[in-house]
Amino acid sequence: MNLPLYIAKRYLFSKKKHNAINIISAISVCGVALATLALVCTLSVFNGFHEMVEGLFTAFDPQLKITAKQGTTFSPQDERIVKAVGLPEVEMVAQTIEENAMVQYKDKQLMVTIKGVEDSFTQLTDFNDILYGRSEFLLQEEGVEYGILGMGVASTLGTGLQFVDPLPVIAPKQHVRVNIANPGAAFARDYLHSPGTVFLVNQEKYDSRYILTSLTFARQLFGYQNEVTAMEVKLKAGVNENRVQSQMEEMLGNDFLVQNRFEQQADVFRIMEIEKLISYLFLTFILIIATFNVIGSLSMLIVDKREDAQTLRNLGASNQLIERIFILEGWLIAAYGALIGIVIGIVLCLIQHHFGIITLGNNFIVEAYPVSVHFTDILLIFITVLVVGFLSVIYPVKYMSKQLMQQL
Repeated sequence: MNLPLYIAKRYLFSKKKHNAINIISAISVCGVALATLALVCTLSVFNGFHEMVEGLFTAFDPQLKITAKQGTTFSPQDERIVKAVGLPEVEMVAQTIEENAMVQYKDKQLMVTIKGVEDSFTQLTDFNDILYGRSEFLLQEEGVEYGILGMGVASTLGTGLQFVDPLPVIAPKQHVRVNIANPGAAFARDYLHSPGTVFLVNQEKYDSRYILTSLTFARQLFGYQNEVTAMEVKLKAGVNENRVQSQMEEMLGNDFLVQNRFEQQADVFRIMEIEKLISYLFLTFILIIATFNVIGSLSMLIVDKREDAQTLRNLGASNQLIERIFILEGWLIAAYGALIGIVIGIVLCLIQHHFGIITLGNNFIVEAYPVSVHFTDILLIFITVLVVGFLSVIYPVKYMSKQLMQQL
């Protein structure tokens, strides 16, 4: 039997001579529990927002995206590209072109990103889920080129869901210098018609910048032959994405970049991870403050158990054993506080997930705060509370125990 741990547990739950010590010990447990609960709920909310944003990007971003490291375009007939997209794990691949252009509608102008895609784009992503309007996904029909605008683009230009007049698209011609006498000759102009549909990703980067059109229109506008700016890849279900990505990177060498969805949106997810880390550190600091109650509780307990310490010493207990009793007492307070806080935090997160008690309002993407409890976060929180609790009490307990031993 571990004698110090056994005695520490008895001290934690037994009634003390002075009732104030029981009250302070309970307050100490509650303080640690509240700090732990705050950590669980806060990190779970960040996880919820992370997964929500990931789901939004999934409707627009491909599973894997191949781009050139040098320059903007490359040939899809490159042997390395053909070999990489021909892997048996690849379900389908699509060529895309993304370039900047200017659009003009009546008296309004806007710089946008034209993304030319193939008709199979909706099979590559969940793009159909973010379409709004009276029509389905349609890029071209009998010589008519259509443009699907982001909701923000349509709002800025004032086109509504369906514009009547053709939308002029203006882009600089490849390898043509601007002639001051006739500057218009250096720009290509073409027109897009409305299919009666817009898309809404709920991300400004896409909604306020992108216009989706056919690959044929994009090549014609920007003066490309067979070049593309990206090859977008969808893998078969159940395939190990990281392994296939590494395999493609090895095949393509240093001239190409293979990115998964997280890497395509590295800036957004990096900001969210930094915010989560700052919140974790800030709440850990609050946890450290909460452990001061534990130190106060242990100080009073040491004074209260002076006679017990004398008895143990007469029975042959060493000073180190008596110190360990009070150190374990502080650790138990932290451990029980952590367990209570984690349990209550998980219960609150589950309630929020199923019932959406705390709402965000009608102007947000979701009505209630999204939450997602991760086992790794729970383990990190539990270890953090134990480490902070142990480190915060070890020196004060050693000092007070030493003073007590000198008085016995």
